[in-house]
Amino acid sequence: MSLSRYVLVMIFATLVAWGAFLLVLFNVDPYDGGVIGRALFLGSLFFALFGTLSIVGFLARARWRKGVPLYWHVLNAFRQALLISFICVVSLMLQSGRLLTWWNSLLLLLAATLLEIFFLTRQPRMSH
Repeated sequence: MSLSRYVLVMIFATLVAWGAFLLVLFNVDPYDGGVIGRALFLGSLFFALFGTLSIVGFLARARWRKGVPLYWHVLNAFRQALLISFICVVSLMLQSGRLLTWWNSLLLLLAATLLEIFFLTRQPRMSH
């Protein structure tokens, strides 16, 4: 898949995810929706955030970090968007159960940071 096709598919999928999120947000009652309503809410939010952060991260990297292959930017933006979206959704899940505290948030961020450090040290460095 070419890079331009990837970006177009990601933009389309992100718009669909935001549409699904808005549909769930305005049409599902959180009290009557139960587990399925919450799962639809969190799932659509996850994919909407993931797509948005992935596209924005890729475009920002491609604009300001020249000299690195574009696929490298795609991989890094994809991974970091996944981590940030996961943190947001898990935080909302913890908050809905009244379990989100400062130390839970700190542990979640620490785990994500350690995972990112693992991936950064595992992949070969690209010269600028």
